Amino acid sequence: MLLHAKIPNRIGNLGSLVETFLPWFGLFVPVLLAGALWRRSASAPVALLLPVMVWLNLFGGLLGDKSHPGGFFTVVTHNVGAENPDPAGTARALAASGADVLALEELAQQVKGTYERELARTYPYHAVQGTVGLWSRLPLSDIRPVDIKTDVGPLGDTKPADVKMKDNRALRATVATEHGPLAVYVAHLGSVRVNPRAGFWTVHRDRGAQALGEAVAAEKIERVVLLGDLNGTEDDRAFAALDSHLRSVQDEAGDGFGFSWPAAFPMARIDQILVRGVEPGSSRVLPATGSDHLPVAAEISW
Repeated sequence: MLLHAKIPNRIGNLGSLVETFLPWFGLFVPVLLAGALWRRSASAPVALLLPVMVWLNLFGGLLGDKSHPGGFFTVVTHNVGAENPDPAGTARALAASGADVLALEELAQQVKGTYERELARTYPYHAVQGTVGLWSRLPLSDIRPVDIKTDVGPLGDTKPADVKMKDNRALRATVATEHGPLAVYVAHLGSVRVNPRAGFWTVHRDRGAQALGEAVAAEKIERVVLLGDLNGTEDDRAFAALDSHLRSVQDEAGDGFGFSWPAAFPMARIDQILVRGVEPGSSRVLPATGSDHLPVAAEISW
């Protein structure tokens, strides 16, 4: 746990895999304690103070609720799931969340109309680019796709622009608030896989994270919010390009660990809300919908 950053990625991305589930390494402590008690060793429980202190140093700050009052702008992000059996119910639940802006990922074309109809009354403004969308109570402008290098190489070069747009997974828009413009990014980074041959396969995710970090770095508006399914946790070194420009609302003002995936038994927070130029007020996980992800929400101010 203490030297996780030193675990190399050159063999199956082992370092990133460990960092994805790093908080769960604390479960080894009670197992070791049980072994120490079984051995009736006085020194073994004392030795266990080291991993306990390391875990608390890394994650102790996430055990409580760090939220505080003052946030006046609510943002929500949700991977709604391409196989969601109840998109209409999911849309109604999200509309009831009180979000000022709502980001949706994995927005399948066959249900896009359902979300547009169900959210229209609450959100008069919206934009969809490929499989991601942004719904807002306030006017949107300067809407454009963000190239997160989903299609690269010879195969990608052969695809026409309209084909690529159907699978676009990131967008950027300016929200006109009474406190000034807010740049909002919505992204769904590439999926990751674990298999015997490749290990923890993250090529598309890592390439997208780097490209997204470059886009945010070039953003001219001071206040920025990134919403999306990044397919990775904030402990993962792959997000260095993003973390150098953005802060996690969950880390600064969250309630607990805020795990969001899988919805049936959340084990990692891969759905993120990252910010720049604003003050995090609170962050929380919302109730499950028909998706395999949980929605996450945050209150911010500036």
